[in-house]
Amino acid sequence: MSKSLIEHAYEFVSKHKESVNFKEIWEYVKKEAGLSEEQANAKVGQFFTNMMLDGRFITLGENEWDLRERHVFDKVHIDMRDVYSDVQTSDDDIEEKDEEEEEYNKVFEDESTSENEDESEEKDELSEN
Repeated sequence: MSKSLIEHAYEFVSKHKESVNFKEIWEYVKKEAGLSEEQANAKVGQFFTNMMLDGRFITLGENEWDLRERHVFDKVHIDMRDVYSDVQTSDDDIEEKDEEEEEYNKVFEDESTSENEDESEEKDELSEN
């Protein structure tokens, strides 16, 4: 039985002591699987996705890949709080948001005020009768 593309990749990365560039991995996998250039071009996207989803591999940035077992959790774990805290808002954004919120609330205050006035007028009319 022939190996899957991911198994070829695992074999290749396992043989290296350090991280390996995706291009090197893909060249090895294409050769071992006997893929033509046309077949390789059709499969490279799915292969990349499969590597991303396979828990044995990790990407170290700059298109470098390695085996997860070689790295401690703290080194390869991305804390999502760090990702979202990098988004900065300017004072203009905050002021604009405050203005929009005031306008939004004013619409409801105006409606509430006009409803109260209508009710007061109705009460006044009833009390006169």
